[in-house]
Amino acid sequence: MDLPVLDVIEHGSPRRPEWLKVRAPGGEDFARIKTMMRSKALHSVCEEARCPNISECWNAGTATFMIHGDTCTRSCGFCAVKTGRPLPIDLDEPRRVAEAIASMKLVHAVITSVNRDELSDGGSTIWAETIHAVRESAPNTTIEVLVPDFKGNAQNLQRIIDAKPDILNHNTETVPRLYKRVRPQGRYVWSLEVLRESKRQGMRTKTGVMLGLGEASTEVESVMRDLVDIGVDVLTLGQYLQPTKNHLPVDRFVHPDEFKHYETVGLEMGFDIVESGPLVRSSYHAERHVKKSI
Repeated sequence: MDLPVLDVIEHGSPRRPEWLKVRAPGGEDFARIKTMMRSKALHSVCEEARCPNISECWNAGTATFMIHGDTCTRSCGFCAVKTGRPLPIDLDEPRRVAEAIASMKLVHAVITSVNRDELSDGGSTIWAETIHAVRESAPNTTIEVLVPDFKGNAQNLQRIIDAKPDILNHNTETVPRLYKRVRPQGRYVWSLEVLRESKRQGMRTKTGVMLGLGEASTEVESVMRDLVDIGVDVLTLGQYLQPTKNHLPVDRFVHPDEFKHYETVGLEMGFDIVESGPLVRSSYHAERHVKKSI
């Protein structure tokens, strides 16, 4: 569908429209969760990735925990998480994450991680231990995992599947043509295989795609068809926002009507749930995605 591209200003970056303005984080529950994260030396992707929905989600009692530290071995062009040499594995991290989730009395918890490509297991052992620890400490909390691609290593993915989270999420992020620029150390086929294999083994699967990086609408719909063909249940579509001037520029700000179009098309294609909007992120309304499967 053809929609007008907004006027541009310096460096060819589009003007940020009204629909992308959000309030500064705040609120009683926001402060409580932030204090909990600090007290247990935990990281949240909500903060590290500068999510625009952090206040809404934290005040609703939902948070996304980021394990394996705050330093990633990859250098994706869109991501605000820092790149470098990570610290050694923290064997006590699963316990602290589980205690925090239990203390918060979360109904639904999302767990993600940086990439740990320097490890032979890709960090999957700690992943599995974290899921098991949460099950023990907070048995009534449903668990969503947002996992890396493990560079296509089936054994490392299997450790996550065997731990039996309630929903397995892996973000596709963009269309195949843009992978070299957006995810230089990733592969589109790796992402599809994570989702395909997880679904084959009975997992409820989910993925997310960013818009506004230079993709064409035909490419977006082609990716959506690929995802439906491998049985993905939940799709999230959101606007890419440039974290800093050192990251990839925004090609355009996608109009809300176009997001609505993709939602309609996605549901017609066969996705169970499509969250599509400028401020939608992978963990947005996550508790609704798993409840539908219970």
